[in-house]
Amino acid sequence: MEQAPPRPYHHGDLRRALIETALTLLAEEQGWQFTLREVARRVGVSHAAPYKHFPDKGALLAALAVQGFEQLGRELRAAGEPPSRSVLAAFRAAASAYMQFGLRNPALYRLMFSAEAGDAASVHASERVLQTLGVLVDLLARGQQAGVFRRRPVQAQVAACWAQMHGLTLLAIEGLLLPQKVGAKPLEAALATLLEGLQAPPP
Repeated sequence: MEQAPPRPYHHGDLRRALIETALTLLAEEQGWQFTLREVARRVGVSHAAPYKHFPDKGALLAALAVQGFEQLGRELRAAGEPPSRSVLAAFRAAASAYMQFGLRNPALYRLMFSAEAGDAASVHASERVLQTLGVLVDLLARGQQAGVFRRRPVQAQVAACWAQMHGLTLLAIEGLLLPQKVGAKPLEAALATLLEGLQAPPP
């Protein structure tokens, strides 16, 4: 029996369908070599249909990157809850969630920081992406107010923490955190070292 052709998506759902399909291709291929034509074929629309929402492939990749940051933000917020958890435990959980997100979604994580995802600077400056980093900002500010973290400019602490977590995540994705170089549990050890640097000295 001949298989029925893919059912075209309603115009109002097309943008969402294109993004979801591209995310699936990204995970399948572990890269973004796919074309807009291939995405359209998978969705079941004409090869010209994606251009109604995305002027080029870079614009679609930028949308995927933003989607990735939003997903990461949700996971960071969930890791930092409940509010009753100590700020130290919340920060440790959020930092671990950040690195685990990258390990579970290596292609998406790489894309989120790739210059191929449209105008990378514009993507990272968008409100939806800044809200994700805002989770770390809030945790560091909370830690300073509670006297748990050293009183330093919060943005400087964010830059240092983000740089370390990002670098560790990429090294882990590439399989470069070799035990003979960095020990058996490098992510946990590096996170412990980061927290030691953040914590305020005892009174």
